[in-house]
Amino acid sequence: MSAELDIARQWVARARNDLLNADNNLASKNVPFDTVCFHCQQAAEKLLKAVLVARGFPPPRTHVLLVLSDSIASFLPSVESLRDDLVILTPYAVSARYPGEDCDMPTLDDAREARQCARNVLSWMGKEMPDVTL
Repeated sequence: MSAELDIARQWVARARNDLLNADNNLASKNVPFDTVCFHCQQAAEKLLKAVLVARGFPPPRTHVLLVLSDSIASFLPSVESLRDDLVILTPYAVSARYPGEDCDMPTLDDAREARQCARNVLSWMGKEMPDVTL
């Protein structure tokens, strides 16, 4: 196994932990919606960075998911199919986590939507790069 593939799989493993965190919180009695949304954004970010790493590109230091998808589009144009999901998830990286930022407190519907968006990113990656998502 190449070093890039090994590191990309580590990114995916951490993304799966974020998804597990989101799922566990969604199943709890008192759901921290902002935390669920944050972990869904983080999972998508880590998955996109895994794609870059697997292809030998260092991942940029950004939480803006469209920046990451733009970096991927040159070699995997199908990433454009995730555009709406990435737009939904991006604000949860920072603004949803801190009071006074320009983002309302997420609701249960927001958390469920964020989880579906993250699921879509994982599903896309499984189709495009199955060797990384094992």
